[in-house]
Amino acid sequence: MIGPLFRESVYRLRATFGRRWTGYLSLVVLIGLVGGVSMAAIAGARRTQSSFPVYEASTNPSDAQAFDEFLPSTNIGFSARVNREIAHLPYVKRATPIVGFDGTLQFLTNLRSGSVPGEAPPALEGSPGGEYLSSDRVTVLHGRLLDPSRLDEFMLSAGAVKASDLHLGSTVRLAFFSDAQVNTPNYAGYPINKPQLIITLKLVGVIEDDVQVVQSDDDALGDQFGVLSPALTRRLEGCCAYYTYMSLELDGGPRHAAAVDAGITRIVPHLEQFGGFQTAAPIVATAERTIRPEAIAFGVFGIVAALAALVINGQILSRLIRRDAADRAVLRALGAGPAMTAGDALGGVVVSLVAGAVLAVGVAVALSPLAPIGPVRSVYPDKGVAFDWTVLGLGALVLVAGLGLCALVVAYRSAPHRVARRGDAPAVGGSRLGRAAGAAGLPPNARLGLEAALGATASRRSAPLRSALMGAVLAVILLVATIVFGSSLNSLVSQPAQYGWNWNYALLSGFSGAEDLPGAATAALLAHDPDVAHFSGVYFESATVDGQGVSMLAMRPGAPVTPSLLSGQNISSAGQIVVGPATLAALHKQVGQTVVLHTDTGRADRLRIVGTATLPTIGGSGQATIGMGTGAVVASSLFSGNDLNQQGSPVAGPMAEFISVRRGVRPAVALASLDEIARRLNAPSDGDAPIGGVVAALRPAEIAGYDSAKSTTVLLAAVLALAAISALGLTLTSSVRSRRREFALLKALGFTRRQLASTVAWQSTAAAVLGVVVGVPVGVALGRWLWTLFASGINAVPLPDVPVLEVTLVALGAIAFANLVALQPARIAAGTPTAVLLRSE
Repeated sequence: MIGPLFRESVYRLRATFGRRWTGYLSLVVLIGLVGGVSMAAIAGARRTQSSFPVYEASTNPSDAQAFDEFLPSTNIGFSARVNREIAHLPYVKRATPIVGFDGTLQFLTNLRSGSVPGEAPPALEGSPGGEYLSSDRVTVLHGRLLDPSRLDEFMLSAGAVKASDLHLGSTVRLAFFSDAQVNTPNYAGYPINKPQLIITLKLVGVIEDDVQVVQSDDDALGDQFGVLSPALTRRLEGCCAYYTYMSLELDGGPRHAAAVDAGITRIVPHLEQFGGFQTAAPIVATAERTIRPEAIAFGVFGIVAALAALVINGQILSRLIRRDAADRAVLRALGAGPAMTAGDALGGVVVSLVAGAVLAVGVAVALSPLAPIGPVRSVYPDKGVAFDWTVLGLGALVLVAGLGLCALVVAYRSAPHRVARRGDAPAVGGSRLGRAAGAAGLPPNARLGLEAALGATASRRSAPLRSALMGAVLAVILLVATIVFGSSLNSLVSQPAQYGWNWNYALLSGFSGAEDLPGAATAALLAHDPDVAHFSGVYFESATVDGQGVSMLAMRPGAPVTPSLLSGQNISSAGQIVVGPATLAALHKQVGQTVVLHTDTGRADRLRIVGTATLPTIGGSGQATIGMGTGAVVASSLFSGNDLNQQGSPVAGPMAEFISVRRGVRPAVALASLDEIARRLNAPSDGDAPIGGVVAALRPAEIAGYDSAKSTTVLLAAVLALAAISALGLTLTSSVRSRRREFALLKALGFTRRQLASTVAWQSTAAAVLGVVVGVPVGVALGRWLWTLFASGINAVPLPDVPVLEVTLVALGAIAFANLVALQPARIAAGTPTAVLLRSE
């Protein structure tokens, strides 16, 4: 039974392929393109979410790092004895020392200093054991790794290169001072003191390490570094080291980290206050949390595209099967059974489904190099094609099974014997749409085109134009949604208040906000600056809230310049607190409830939560790190004087000033005025004015890599639009070929070539117009929803932006492209010979 049925199905497929192939091709192309875009987006979301752990694994990471010598604390920066003791601790498999040299080492070369005001000088580090070259490997962005055996080569991070205005091949002269020199009371650096060593180094590589891959602009101010060669490090470690920490590989991995930490504390108990033991787990967790909103948005795009693939192609195969119902009725009249008629209906469709699924897998693989998106992309170890067999396999299965089930249902319902029992008959006298078009005064060619486009014609050879129409609608929806999402992302980046930077500039203290400003002098200069509208001093602090450690902005209650509120109000007294949404959730509290704050002095205060805010990402190089959704705003009076002046500055003041300028003042004018204030604060002859400089908005890590996210989704939406255009063109061609008798009859009745061509143009334009009418508002709504989902995920102020001009251009472009793809089918329709009808009659 199976053999004869298969042979008959193959015979019918071969016999009818000549007049059905355009419908099959349309189905294959749409399954391949739309399904491929869907699988590419979902696989890309998975690749993006896992991108940082994959990158981290490629660097041969250590299990932990431990701070073990610090010159200001011990009068030495390197101890071979301490390093040996740590290396022989239980569970320590490998211990590689990393030696740091004075972060304020003098560049004797005449360089532009600090292209980013407020940026801390780059830390210069090296490892006698090859750290950064073999383990915890840095990624070379430009140039090459240094030669471990050379004394005159070094590498710099990208930010340090920019700040120093260097380039590959640049040379610098560095002055290195001995520990004894640094410890002398009258040490003042070069040129007052004679350096232990002056050496000329050549920049051979621009690099990035794991800490810098996913970081905020604030972190970048304090995390730039340079790497010296192992040979030079061995020469300098015994005389000129400023600090040392150990890179550790542990037996059994991080699960023995606590025991090793306890052992190191016994060896160097005086360094416990610096919190010098850490694993890579917090870095990985922070990176994954930062990347997650981009991955979610990418995945949602893929899911919507998957639904589009099922809906569009379900419509197409439904119309393909119903279109040839008359042929199956003839087969039944000639004695064919239900199985034979079902084989005729499903043979070509099944082949098309399989071919389309294979094409979708190919498209997804071809698009896979677009992922990962986000900040890890530049250092990802393998940006080539990727085979996510979970997504590819399940995606192909869903396409074939889902559409196959749809085909079975349609074939079952349209079987000739069931149609005969239902008594279905074609409508006579034209459709209601046709009669309405005629009543509106439209010409016959317009009426016929509209009927064909909207599936209102009763012709048994009507092509599946509803499917193309559905494709046009969904393509416009996704394209508009992507544009709205991208525009909202641009708006977020261009409007810093949405990510907590609710002011124009910040004046940072030394080392990017790690020290203190001279409070009285700073306030006096800002108060007399005519460009300054308001300013607020702020401290970067930390305390426990209901037993949980929380980073904080400590400010004066009622300060005029504060972070962007999401709900409630700002603090107006010392008994109030404003928290970030993530911190509020972690505390399991709501606005209006109370919490207990404990500072390092042991003081306890009960505070009422009066609001939530999007907090600026700032203070990363100070005592605390605040993020968009994490942290709190409290009164500075809750902290002791020692807490607020941990550096022991003789001119104590806030760690930063948040500054808003007057309306109408040009940014360049205001910045020049504030830079002059920073210069004057740095001018005192005692040299104790640790002012970092004036900085504009510092972006959080969540949006620092937004460009690749936006460009990738736009590209995928463009592929989807191409699929819809291709489907429309193929469907129009199929429509024209299947209606050749109709066009020949119209020609015999007096239709001109121009009228026949315009019928196809009306048909295509109607599909595009309906796609625009339905797709634009739905796309705007979807884009706004996606953006709100993304913004809420990163705790930004959720303000979606709808670019009217771009959306209008999409609408006009859809109509223009619809007419463009109709040109060739229109030519075929216009050239239909009347003899076709005469021969058939």
